[in-house]
Amino acid sequence: ADNLSDALKKLKITTTDSTADSLEGCLDCLLQALAQNNMETSEKIQKSGVLQVFASLLMPQSSCTAKVANIIAEVARNEFMRNPCVDAGLIPPLVQLLNCKDQEVLLQTGRALGNICYDSHEGRNAVDRAGGAHIVVDHIRSLCSKTDPASEKLLTVFCGMLMNYSNENDTLQSQLINMGVIPTLVKLLGIHCQNAALTEMCLVAFGNLAELESSKEQFAYTNIAEELVKLFKKQIEHDKKEMIFEVLAPLAENDVIKLQLVEAGLVECLLEIVQKTVDSDKEDDIAELKTASDLMVLLLLGDESMQKLFEGGKGSVFQRVLSWIPSNSHQLQLAGALAIANFARNDGNCIHMVDNGIVQKLMDLLDRHVEDGNVTVQHAALSALRNLAIPVVNKAKMLSAGVAEAVLKFLRSEMPPVQFKLLGTLRMLIDAQAEAAEQLGKNVKLVERLVEWCEAKDHAGVMGESNRLLSALIRHSKSKDVIRTIVQSGGIKHLVTMATSEHVIMQNEALVALALIAALELVTAEKDLENAQLVQILHRLLSDDRSAPEIKYNSMVLICALIGSEPLQKEVQSMAFLEVVSKLRSHENKTVAQQASLTEQRLAVES
Repeated sequence: ADNLSDALKKLKITTTDSTADSLEGCLDCLLQALAQNNMETSEKIQKSGVLQVFASLLMPQSSCTAKVANIIAEVARNEFMRNPCVDAGLIPPLVQLLNCKDQEVLLQTGRALGNICYDSHEGRNAVDRAGGAHIVVDHIRSLCSKTDPASEKLLTVFCGMLMNYSNENDTLQSQLINMGVIPTLVKLLGIHCQNAALTEMCLVAFGNLAELESSKEQFAYTNIAEELVKLFKKQIEHDKKEMIFEVLAPLAENDVIKLQLVEAGLVECLLEIVQKTVDSDKEDDIAELKTASDLMVLLLLGDESMQKLFEGGKGSVFQRVLSWIPSNSHQLQLAGALAIANFARNDGNCIHMVDNGIVQKLMDLLDRHVEDGNVTVQHAALSALRNLAIPVVNKAKMLSAGVAEAVLKFLRSEMPPVQFKLLGTLRMLIDAQAEAAEQLGKNVKLVERLVEWCEAKDHAGVMGESNRLLSALIRHSKSKDVIRTIVQSGGIKHLVTMATSEHVIMQNEALVALALIAALELVTAEKDLENAQLVQILHRLLSDDRSAPEIKYNSMVLICALIGSEPLQKEVQSMAFLEVVSKLRSHENKTVAQQASLTEQRLAVES
């Protein structure tokens, strides 16, 4: 301790007139003390005011420079020392040293800057102002192809410095991307893949940069996919695989890179991991299984990558994913169902899958999750069934396979995501399927639950889908029994409200359903239509210039039907509809104009 105090005193007075030897001795003493107790020594260095002295010792031509930079690197390992280093004016002379040729000076300077930047806003800003990142990127470029140990050590330090400089800072990450650091780092990874420390630095740097959208476009122009897959295949340790996964996941959000990863053979690696870890209960294996299967699902979100792996339904990857669905692992069941939902994104794939028995596999899966089931698996399996039900030719096949009954088992669910997918699946299934729509529309339990969900104000998606299914049951069944069930369950007011939706498609569906109600069961629904103020709403829709042509047309069709009810006809007469309708005779849309003429005639006759 006495030696340290002496050295600090000497340093303060000897900088101006000391010999290099006595200076070296003082610096050695500091380095020794830091090696024994870094934190305590750093505190003493800060209190002594020597940091300011270091700024003048950082001279390119001095033999002590590397040692001074080393001391700064060591003290900056402590969080409390980083701002004092910046305040002591050490950043500009350190950045200047990046221009020298001496490898030891470069190494220690890179360490010092990297440590000062670690989690320090002030440190990063100071390096940014001094232009440090630019010089480091240039160094990495010129050293990139050198594989001697000294160069690799320097590259590792410089990559680490850039990583600390830009970590979790979008502005500085963008700056590095604009400097073209990505192609350089990818090249570096390819050349130095045998060097574990350097590889690790590259991966962490990629992980930092890959979150930014602009970086993904740059990555797509490199052979990053190939390099990462090559590196992945060599890894045995869980931690190393995890590091690569952390880069792959954000990169795989880009469709171009998805395809590159598929072509580079990532899928085969992922399937192998799944096979190795599926029956293990080790924590690392469970984590790897989740990451690998999640990444697999992500790769299938790209249209091209998905189609490439589907291979007309004959692909080995598609077949392997199918085998996940009956698995006992919830994670694999989930990934399998999500993968099927992703494969089911075009009619051709959907038709092929339904013809090859996928529906039964998904229904069996749902069956395993009816009582206290896994919500994410329920949601995924319903998503897959909903997508499969989109092609017209699949609807009847799926209905006769019992999909509607399987889905209805989840009516009791209190989970909005499950409710939402359940409603969407039923709506897709009954589209233009009159018999099924009638059967479901007479199911009192279903209709009552729909009416309840039409009031789910906290869950707009569930509310919207419930309204749409109510309307669909009427539109596709055109059945008096269905209308009566909906009236008795209190559904009319929701259809009237739906006619005022901000979505034209929903407004239209509501108006068509209401017109059918008025045509088939006006007497039964009369009171509810009156209470829901339908006539006033129609007047508003017809008067509003912003209403779409089809909304105006269907509102007039509905008015003509409502005149058949005495109380509703009185309301129509009291609201000067003739005036609004006669204006629409000159509407630019011919169908609207024709309907306006017909409606005007009907209203004139009735008045």
